[in-house]
Amino acid sequence: MRLKGISVVIPNYNGRQLLPQILPCLYIALNKAGQPYEIIISDDCSKDDSILYIEQHFPEILVLKSVVNRGFSPTINNGIFAAKFDLVLLLNSDVKLEPDYFKTLLRYFEKEDTFGVMGRIVGWEDENIQDAAKYPSFHGVKIKTSGNYYAVNPTENDWLYSIYLSGANALIDRQKLITLGGFNELFAPFYVEDFELSLRAWRLGWKSYYDHFAICRHQTSVSIKTKNSKAAINTIYYRNKMFLHAIHLSKNRLALWYLQMIPETLIRIFTLRFYYLKSLKMFLAGSDKIKLAKKNLELLARNENKLLSVEEVVAVILDSIKGKPIERF
Repeated sequence: MRLKGISVVIPNYNGRQLLPQILPCLYIALNKAGQPYEIIISDDCSKDDSILYIEQHFPEILVLKSVVNRGFSPTINNGIFAAKFDLVLLLNSDVKLEPDYFKTLLRYFEKEDTFGVMGRIVGWEDENIQDAAKYPSFHGVKIKTSGNYYAVNPTENDWLYSIYLSGANALIDRQKLITLGGFNELFAPFYVEDFELSLRAWRLGWKSYYDHFAICRHQTSVSIKTKNSKAAINTIYYRNKMFLHAIHLSKNRLALWYLQMIPETLIRIFTLRFYYLKSLKMFLAGSDKIKLAKKNLELLARNENKLLSVEEVVAVILDSIKGKPIERF
């Protein structure tokens, strides 16, 4: 049974400093939304006093505690599967909502094929846009995981598609999220998992949107950078991009992607970026999990009687904005 309301799921790791700023703003936005709600904080074995602060100041919040640090996907999945309402807002612990954040978002779920919608992300103390609708593009056969766009003259009737929903703020149909099995934990500890989740949804025929008038503010996080070296971060990032392609590219394009990787790997060796070799080794070690992810998606597609290719998804999005004035960044 679908229980109407909003479950907010916040993954937290050492976020004590920002919690006093994001939580009051969240309550204001939720109360203005006029929907039943709950807040779930899934803690990834924080070393600060995040949990103590929440228990003392917001005892109504459900706190899920992990005894080991596992990364984004497992942590947020804990919250997703504990949620009880039909809409789930995935919200980073360094993002605060504007009071009218939900005002234009609930209408998207009047369409049965809506997977989710994300809002505009601006600076913590400025109006500079950090994230908007995600623009789909390729480099050769490689899927690019960066690139944003928005309408030059935004209106509430734009209904812009987004190739993926940012994990920083995404309001998602919980039943579809559960059907997909949540985030793929193969991508832990961080990066590319939000793109991969949304791409699974798109390939099943579910739509993701961007709304320019749902605004949230992002405090640039340094938690990943301070915890990991640049080489370690790059190693995981490139491994996860490899996972993304291996799971989602069609057979012919996958063969071309492997060919494209040869010169790119050689270039990185010649430029002494040896972390890429470690990424490649980790990617190859995950072959069984890649096969399982592909098999699970194919099984879901049988139930939905469809499975779009990545190229077909991109075509849907690009066709929707053909001839419309957009700003890309």
